[in-house]
Amino acid sequence: MWIVRVALDRPYTFIVLALLILIMSPVAILRTPTDIFPNINIPVIAVAWQFTGLNPEEMEGRITTGFERVLTTTVDNIEHIESTTVSGQSSSRSSCSRMRTSIRPTRR
Repeated sequence: MWIVRVALDRPYTFIVLALLILIMSPVAILRTPTDIFPNINIPVIAVAWQFTGLNPEEMEGRITTGFERVLTTTVDNIEHIESTTVSGQSSSRSSCSRMRTSIRPTRR
């Protein structure tokens, strides 16, 4: 409650603070280092999906094959892709798909 009382007593102080934050925010954002493609030293990528109501054949046709196709066209130096699609356990109808991809790292 005290901050409201100070803001009402000194409105210019809070206007200046708001302008300072507005001006300094882009500067802070532009100075923050970002790395879109970080160095990954692990040459294996593992992906897993689980969907309820799909049998393994549908799971493979709708999700696994499409992801393999996209992966091979967008990622360089793929050595090996291994996919496994299995049905869920007990009486529930869920399918689980696992994919493991080995990538050959390039030296720079």
